[in-house]
Amino acid sequence: MNDVYLALVHHPVSNKRGETIASALTTIDLHDIARAAITFGVRGFFVVTPLTDQQVLAHEVIDHWTRGKGGELNPFRKQALERIRVVPSFEAAVAEIMQETGKPVTTVATSAAEGKTTVPLAEVVRTMGREKAHLIAFGTAWGLSEAFINDCDLLMEPISGVNGYNHLSVRSAVSIILDRMVSLL
Repeated sequence: MNDVYLALVHHPVSNKRGETIASALTTIDLHDIARAAITFGVRGFFVVTPLTDQQVLAHEVIDHWTRGKGGELNPFRKQALERIRVVPSFEAAVAEIMQETGKPVTTVATSAAEGKTTVPLAEVVRTMGREKAHLIAFGTAWGLSEAFINDCDLLMEPISGVNGYNHLSVRSAVSIILDRMVSLL
């Protein structure tokens, strides 16, 4: 997917009371989302956290699998984790993409919450073209904060299942959305 990027946002996200927080990394998310990103042709994957200790943790995981013993033992994982970039803010990710591509960036928020004005996935895919890059943001904890969602250009419709249950892990949601996007291209 040309000029499509992912962001796993750890701030600003909401806790279960709706308060804006910074959440901790889950290292398996880094592995699984990086592997989905390379599988579906995503150009880059940003881990967004302002917390220094979490940035250090992310870099330790990435370094182990790209420069350390892990990369020697599992070159496929090395390839995937080389796509990860750790940034302190979503704005920093947007700036990197603009510098890399020379294009403006359309920001796309995701949310499992119902009742918001959303754009169908097919419409998001139709907006992808040569003129702009796209950065799709996925929230951790209880999802992206309302203010963050409101600042994005688009809000993608939630993933619908068959029985109303709507609480997927973020790594599952990323894989489902990427698979559905590729099928629409």
